[in-house]
This record gives sequence, C-alpha cells and structure tokens, in this order.
Amino acid sequence: MEVKIGVQNAAREIVLESSQSADEVETAVAAALDGSSKLLKLTDEHGRKVLVPAERLAYVEIGEQAARKVGFGAI
Repeated sequence: MEVKIGVQNAAREIVLESSQSADEVETAVAAALDGSSKLLKLTDEHGRKVLVPAERLAYVEIGEQAARKVGFGAI
C-alpha cells in the first residue's frame, strides 16, 4: 500500500510502498502522535525502515491496498 508522509519544514513528502496493513500503519501513526513513541517507524516492501520524528509530522496519507500485478506488463 502507498503511504505518503508530510514532514514540517521539508519541501517534499516521503512516499513509500509498505507491506504493512492500513491498520498497522494507522496504529503506528497514532502511537507517534499520542506521545507513546517519539518516532513514526514504518517498513517498506523491500525491508527498509523509515523513521520520522513524531513532532515533525504534518500529515500521513494511507492509500488503498495495491492489487498484485501479474504478467509481463508488470515490469
């Protein structure tokens, strides 16, 4: 699923394809915003971790689950 993260005082947003579910991403964002975690921690579909300080979050946009691509046109 596609996740877009807006960061305060940054010209560009962070965009990543995450293998986490929408509920997992929402739980991580809620934990960062309520103060129980100082970092928003997400993992993309290649296993890379994205860490954003909670006090710098401007917005988080959670997209729909991506349909699995099949065939030669999926490259």
